[in-house]
Amino acid sequence: MSQAIDMDHLRGWIGREEAQVETVTPALIERFEATIGHGLYREPQAAPLAIHWCLAPPAVAPEGLGPDGHPARGGFLPPVPLPRRMWAGGAMTFLQPLKPGDVVTRRSRIADIVHKTGRSGELVFVTVAHDIIAGGEVAVSERQDIVYRPMDAAKPAPVPVEPRVGAHSLSVDATTTLLFRYSALTFNGHRIHYDVDYARSEEGYPGLVVHGPLQATLMLHLAAKLAEARPVATFDYRGVSPLFHGATFTVNANPTENGFDLWCADHQGRTTMQATATF
Repeated sequence: MSQAIDMDHLRGWIGREEAQVETVTPALIERFEATIGHGLYREPQAAPLAIHWCLAPPAVAPEGLGPDGHPARGGFLPPVPLPRRMWAGGAMTFLQPLKPGDVVTRRSRIADIVHKTGRSGELVFVTVAHDIIAGGEVAVSERQDIVYRPMDAAKPAPVPVEPRVGAHSLSVDATTTLLFRYSALTFNGHRIHYDVDYARSEEGYPGLVVHGPLQATLMLHLAAKLAEARPVATFDYRGVSPLFHGATFTVNANPTENGFDLWCADHQGRTTMQATATF
């Protein structure tokens, strides 16, 4: 049973800030491109879209990690007493491209903490605002939504009767190698992405979980490929259902008046993440 949730205590984290700095190196770009593979969009003279998620991640010694492989709670992020932590979604506004060699500062702030009750029980949403700064200017303005939930909330949503059909579609093999390489790129120690025994026995998933940011990256790159040289201005995405390793999933897009409606779907056609991109 989880501890009682003291929202007054947790909301004391609102306004907390941190900043981290890292350079966009050719080696990082090479590893990013190798990981994304055929889903990659290359823009001349610019670093790949969403590479900022690989920059300056928290570097915590083993004794500073929680049992799930994440940094222990109560540092920058609040000590929410619910065991499952997931990246639920977010939004990005692209103001200027990052370039190879840029020294990038990620300035982060806890913007809000909200307690809700859903079908799976208590939920706590933590909103983090990020400014990705290069050359003294904000390149990407981002909102990140993190959800904390009970341990018994891993049941996937029912498969839809009629899967959506996209005008454009990309197939991706959800291999353990893909998940490992993306975890390494982002220095993400969350064990649900590489430790199948932990994912099954401790968190109740049927397999390894495909990263939300990886799915979002693939959708963003598909939108950029289809945009015909028009730069993506905004990207808003939300997790719908967990996506697991071991099968092929699809990244899909339908054109809209000013961008694209995008989604990822598992091998059964169930939507796992959805997004909108605008020019």
